[in-house]
Amino acid sequence: MELTRRHLILGAAAISTTALLPGPARAAVRPLGSADPANWMGGLPDSRSLLRMTIPGTHDSCCTNPNNGTEWSHTQNWGLTQQLQQGIRFFDIRANGLQDHLNDAFGIYHGAFYQGMTFGDVLVQSSAFLDSHPGETLLMRLKQEGGTKNDVGTNFKNVLDVYLDQKGWRSRFLSDRVPTLGEARGKIVLIAQFDNDWPVLQWPGGDNDFLSNQYIKLQDVYQGLSWPSKKTAKVTQQFDNAFYDQDSAQLYINFTSYAGGGWPKVNADAIMPGVQSYLNARVSEPTHLGVVPMDFPDFHSDTLRTLIDWNWH
Repeated sequence: MELTRRHLILGAAAISTTALLPGPARAAVRPLGSADPANWMGGLPDSRSLLRMTIPGTHDSCCTNPNNGTEWSHTQNWGLTQQLQQGIRFFDIRANGLQDHLNDAFGIYHGAFYQGMTFGDVLVQSSAFLDSHPGETLLMRLKQEGGTKNDVGTNFKNVLDVYLDQKGWRSRFLSDRVPTLGEARGKIVLIAQFDNDWPVLQWPGGDNDFLSNQYIKLQDVYQGLSWPSKKTAKVTQQFDNAFYDQDSAQLYINFTSYAGGGWPKVNADAIMPGVQSYLNARVSEPTHLGVVPMDFPDFHSDTLRTLIDWNWH
């Protein structure tokens, strides 16, 4: 609301009068998380469960260069480190065998297209950020990506074990539950989407739908709609599901991305204004909305900021 000259004069007078009165010092107003997006989780209490948060993320987090495929596989402009610095806290990592290292390393893929980086690159960049921002945590979906000629099949979990044990990354991960922030600071919370019998958070089975298991309630409708803008209704439906299930023992995940119709950047332009309108309409309501992976958050930074600040409701 625009302030009139009268409002400004009255406000200044009130401040001057208050400054002359004795009394206890007043606490400063804590800034919202988007004021310092690299450290926004650090401003929240240790007791806060990740189940009770709103967490911005990215879809196909490593697909930053259309030369590694085409514009059809280009979903991000920011690299992983910049995503983290800008407040992204969920990565969608698609991996499979790395050529000439099928037994001990993963490459990162979008379908058949190698993205020019390895899973080791992902871990080094993520860990460097967490070491320098110890109040933060990162959730990571690790998917065995199909379509590549370097598929390691059922050996995927064995290659991951090489990273965890031989390469020394196990201590960086939490994986058996959705933790509190205090438990998770400086860690990566792993969500597994590959064949395994481990006691870890597991991605729901199925595809292109509203899906769930004991760990997660997922919206990932990414094809089959008559127009990409209709994806907005799927996103807002999942927001409503979370809104009416605030005590859920499952983690809500709500993809805003869509793969049908146009390039991902074109689809995001069709989808995200409606998502922001929904958030604007509910901005005063004390809720949490879960994990929200996006394409091109740099193009839709208003939504990124809104999701971060939702945690201060």
